[in-house]
Amino acid sequence: MSTGKSVVIAGTHSGTGKTTVSIGIMSALKKRGFSIQPFKVGPDFIDPGYHEAVCGIPSRNLDGWMLNKKYNLETFLHHSNGKEISIIEGVMGLYDGYGGKSEDGSTAQIAKWLNSPVILVVDAKSIARSVAALVYGFERFDTKVKIAGVILNRVASVRHYKWLKDAIGERCKSRVLGYLPLDNSIKIPERHLGLVTSKEYNLKRDFIRRITYLIEHFIDLNLLLKVASPLNKKGFCPKQSEITQKPARFVRIGVAYDEAFCFYYHDNFDLLQKSGAELIYFSPLKDECLPKNLNGIYLGGGYPELFARDLESNYKMREEIKSFASRGGAIYAECGGLMYLGKTIKDFDNNDFKMVGVFPFATTMEKKLTDLGYYTVEVLKDNILSKKGDVIKGHQFRYSHIERIPPSISRVYQIRKGNTNKFCKEGFSLNSVVGSYVHLHFGSNINCAKQFIESCRIRKKHN
Repeated sequence: MSTGKSVVIAGTHSGTGKTTVSIGIMSALKKRGFSIQPFKVGPDFIDPGYHEAVCGIPSRNLDGWMLNKKYNLETFLHHSNGKEISIIEGVMGLYDGYGGKSEDGSTAQIAKWLNSPVILVVDAKSIARSVAALVYGFERFDTKVKIAGVILNRVASVRHYKWLKDAIGERCKSRVLGYLPLDNSIKIPERHLGLVTSKEYNLKRDFIRRITYLIEHFIDLNLLLKVASPLNKKGFCPKQSEITQKPARFVRIGVAYDEAFCFYYHDNFDLLQKSGAELIYFSPLKDECLPKNLNGIYLGGGYPELFARDLESNYKMREEIKSFASRGGAIYAECGGLMYLGKTIKDFDNNDFKMVGVFPFATTMEKKLTDLGYYTVEVLKDNILSKKGDVIKGHQFRYSHIERIPPSISRVYQIRKGNTNKFCKEGFSLNSVVGSYVHLHFGSNINCAKQFIESCRIRKKHN
């Protein structure tokens, strides 16, 4: 195993520019010839897409609420193996996580578990000497978190930077690694679920060239590499949380993957493949037909509401999926995938668009957030993805709701938000189809991958 290093890029709060800083550092180090493994803390699909676009390999999610410490450490060390540096982008603010009394789900928790130093990204647009109080407080809030450096973002001038650096140097232990000037050309567009996805907002050559230039000229990369820590490999062994036995035979699972459906954990793909899946990617937007000889379909989340007109116009694909379901084919759908399987989607402008129609209900987009947070799923009934009594973890992040769910639709889940005692019935099941608003991480219960593969294998005989 190589002696690589790691560093966490964290923010004081959401919106500091840590994604831009992270992908800029990745790009600049890649230009220098470094092999990089990207990671993202928290239940996020969009930022990892940008990491992958820059580094050329999948970014892996680490999460202290959905996944236990052992799984996180195994994932981190397994994918860091052979890489010269692992760059972990944080979530929200450094200490933000599930709630106000717990560090669960926070960047700080992951940094401590990995024994990785933190580079704190501070938005300096409207601050001067007070920046020292801010950094000083972050350093002392939890002294077990090693804040090794600071990067100042949106700095107005060289003179402004000198004030900021002098203030931090006078009162704080962290070393200032440099700054990024205020530059709107490196701002990634946002919308209702966060940043525009990397599939839509391609990291154009000019963007990459500009952010790489700024990082190289205003950030001390040699100092960043110096403060990064060697990987803590004590007690490490190959991943035990994953399925290791060789599958008896493979089943073919179609995975919807395009601009409308791109919210997936790469670990879910890995676990399915190790359980016996051959994954075949297709586009509900562009392909007229499903891939041949499928035994199952996985419809992830994304932005079907933004592509509803194109999804509606692709009548042949909608009919193919509906026919597959009617023949008893196993289909698992999450959030956007669930919406696509319904009768219609009403967009933000109250326009209705026809969807697949497997589920006899419609979904409507709202102008405000309808749900956000971690969820624990307790399985009430055996289904294509899980067995009665299974417990799985995931999250919701949505602006839509379902209109009038018929009683004919079975509910196979009981879901609980965070650590509350508030339960509700969810997990909509009809024949061999299961859909939910919850984005599940199969690493929280690897039986999901096994059960889905077995469900597809059983139905292989009938399709």
